[in-house]
Amino acid sequence: MNQTTPARYAAIAIALHWAIAVCFIFLIGVGVVMTNLPSSKLALTFKLFQLHKSVGITVLILSVARVAWRLAHPAPPLPASVPIWQRRTAHAVQAALYILMLATPLAGWAVVSAASFNIPTVLFGLIPWPHLPVLPDLQYKKEVEAVMKNVHGFLAYGATALLILHVAAALKHHLINRDNVLTRMMPFLKRHS
Repeated sequence: MNQTTPARYAAIAIALHWAIAVCFIFLIGVGVVMTNLPSSKLALTFKLFQLHKSVGITVLILSVARVAWRLAHPAPPLPASVPIWQRRTAHAVQAALYILMLATPLAGWAVVSAASFNIPTVLFGLIPWPHLPVLPDLQYKKEVEAVMKNVHGFLAYGATALLILHVAAALKHHLINRDNVLTRMMPFLKRHS
């Protein structure tokens, strides 16, 4: 590694990465709870849906910023000891995660926009958020909502699976390979020699 190549991601990339990760894990938990509450808990379900929408739009905004930053600032290189197949897999998983970080909240936004209840989205109870103009023909509104619910769920499960793979690979690199893959994104970890 030469003097001009950073050993770690920039502070902005690290902050965006961890903010998105925390929000995404929160969304998984809230999503599971809100979709499994009994009908007697309608008020709580409504509050959780509103919170889920707010955090989902936050993930979308942060993800746009993260992708823009990543396009302008290359990632630090992987250690030379990482085999080529792992490099390719890592790049593919990272690209898929970027796509899902954008597509999953967009699909959720489309669900809300197509919903027959037409409940407005107010981010964190403060900022009105518009619906997507995806429904020029109201005749198909219910069908669009049903399809987008399935798409949103499928994307969320896919993102969850990739997140688990991503974390497992990072831990494997740090605990078994004892290389510095994980320290690139976790500045408080001591680098391996």
